[in-house]
Amino acid sequence: MIKMTATRLRQDIYNILDNVIETGIPVEIERKGGKLKIVPEKRKNKLDSLKKRDLLVGDPEDIINIDWMKEWNEGEKI
Repeated sequence: MIKMTATRLRQDIYNILDNVIETGIPVEIERKGGKLKIVPEKRKNKLDSLKKRDLLVGDPEDIINIDWMKEWNEGEKI
């Protein structure tokens, strides 16, 4: 949460409001000893902002069907 005074909000209100919409991070404004919050109607999912990466080459289903028993050596110390 970002905290600021009403004076700071007044100086840059449109950019602050746009930032709340884009990031989903609420803003808390302090005025005359009281606190107000500007929050988006729906919070943005943090995972939505992750950049998609193609790290897996091949069919993901192949990973599910791998038989790891030949790789497993319970008694072997590394």
